[in-house]
Amino acid sequence: MTIRTMLFTPANHARHVEKALCGSVDAVILDLEDAVAIDLKPAARALLPDLLSGRRQKTPRVFVRVNALTTPFAFPDLVAAVRDGLSGIVLPKVESREQVATADWLIAQLEAEQGLAANSVELVPIIETAAGLTRLQEIGTASPRIRRLTFGAGDFTLDTNMEWSPGNEGVLWGRMQTVVGSRAAGLAPPLDTVYPTLPDGAGFEAECRQARRLGFEGKLCLHPDQVAIANQVFTPTGAEIAEAHRLLDAFELAVASGSASIQLDGRFIDYPIAERARRLIETRDSSSVEEAAL
Repeated sequence: MTIRTMLFTPANHARHVEKALCGSVDAVILDLEDAVAIDLKPAARALLPDLLSGRRQKTPRVFVRVNALTTPFAFPDLVAAVRDGLSGIVLPKVESREQVATADWLIAQLEAEQGLAANSVELVPIIETAAGLTRLQEIGTASPRIRRLTFGAGDFTLDTNMEWSPGNEGVLWGRMQTVVGSRAAGLAPPLDTVYPTLPDGAGFEAECRQARRLGFEGKLCLHPDQVAIANQVFTPTGAEIAEAHRLLDAFELAVASGSASIQLDGRFIDYPIAERARRLIETRDSSSVEEAAL
């Protein structure tokens, strides 16, 4: 399933959660990690059963960001989160295949305990350290639960002593590596890091458009106002789809006549260009089917 937007919301802020679950975002991330103070984590965790109840087959899908496996909070987080209504676990600071294997095993036991289908709970690793970035392919192939990765610039810049600012070369490199590593692991395109400046709709839109050009499928969001912008940027427009159909029709006609490369309005078209047009059409078609089904 294509995900254009995932919105973080603190699990213990009822008003924020209610607003998020009624919005147009593709997925809500109930956050137990950075958005919740240490003393409040047990109370936030205790809210999950009620928040997840009845969410099966509803939109937006609901994920839970648990605390990192290196903390004492991860296990009780998983126990509270894995139940009917959960779409997936967002796992921060993933650095190795072994960490993925641990999370996978724990989730499998909890799925069985809750009567859920095996591998029904997706696992979404956040790549946000130097160690994680250098092990992208082993992380991405460590579990069938992993369908996509995400990149987290905040902790990545802290870990690497970089600055987190627009145009930062190191963050751009990390984002690009996440796209390449996802492809090498055979995963769906990843979701891009959050944009930390609020409010800055123009800056956020510009970064979304850059992320789409880089190969990301969508964007992690910090505020509901960012969702509409990201949804629009990561959804092919009618004009883009019409142009893709025109290009593909012209190319297929040429192939039928024995030519595998043509010029269309001065633009060179060959198999890779035609395949990109085909993917764009398929992305729009699959999104329409998913929306109709829901």
